[in-house]
Amino acid sequence: MGRKSQVVVPNMKGRLAVITGASDGIGYALASRLARAGADLVLPVRNLDKGRRAVEQIRALAPGTDIELLTMDLSSLQSVADCAERLLQAGRPINVLINNAGVMSPPHRQKTADGFELQWGTNHLAHFALSARLLPLLKAGGARVTTQSSVSAQMNGINWNDLNFEKSYSESKAYSQSKIANLMFGLELERRSGAAGWGISSNASHPGVTPTNLLRAQPHMGRSRDTLGFRMVETCSRLGLLNRTAEEGMLPALYAATHPQAEGGKFYGPSGFLHLSGDPAEQKVYRPARDADEAARLWDVSEKLVGVQFATR
Repeated sequence: MGRKSQVVVPNMKGRLAVITGASDGIGYALASRLARAGADLVLPVRNLDKGRRAVEQIRALAPGTDIELLTMDLSSLQSVADCAERLLQAGRPINVLINNAGVMSPPHRQKTADGFELQWGTNHLAHFALSARLLPLLKAGGARVTTQSSVSAQMNGINWNDLNFEKSYSESKAYSQSKIANLMFGLELERRSGAAGWGISSNASHPGVTPTNLLRAQPHMGRSRDTLGFRMVETCSRLGLLNRTAEEGMLPALYAATHPQAEGGKFYGPSGFLHLSGDPAEQKVYRPARDADEAARLWDVSEKLVGVQFATR
């Protein structure tokens, strides 16, 4: 059984939090915890049936919570744009945005609706586009933006010569690239906000290793035993780390997104063995994400690829 949360969440009554990937796993745990703290929630999900079940469970834990369930498929930039437009039309300032949803190591190279490698397009580009489109509401709410990275982000940098892994596909390298991009984006958004006076605080987090559906699915679905996800399952099982719960895995993001002492431009993750488990603490930024010039390059490339510019929002 998991340990009790070690993160004290401030009173969130009257504040709006947008969380991607909240129909299960870490996203659901984050939404549940913020609901219990009084937050109003917007939950963009791909699967409405799963989303409705999650909403019912959250309301059972926190009766009366104001929850809006929206359809958003992160593998389609049009779906992202449609979801963002609904929020913009509603006009309510956003106080917390947690870019949490993701896909990990599909068994073969897959593409998004826009032709991007699935992990690159879903994990990084879609969240980049969502954040850009929501910028007016983020500025209005003095938002804190937390983007979920991964321990695997340290394994590779950005493959500038083949961003979509068309020449040689490795699902683990593609996943790692998407996660280092998440980290670079989270830190670069803080720099850009400070320079432009947007009033947004942005940081990044990683959950360590948590046996959510994202990880549990790896040994199945036709995947090779050599995939990153399968190796993580086997290694963590040997180390006894697979008894962690989603409630424990969400703690770094919860801390990063809500705690008064969490800062913009920082990276948070578990403090325990190999930073795979334990209470949240500031982490050393992985080497590929320390270069501000590389982060600026990623920002410019991402704006071109998604067709949305932050500066014009």
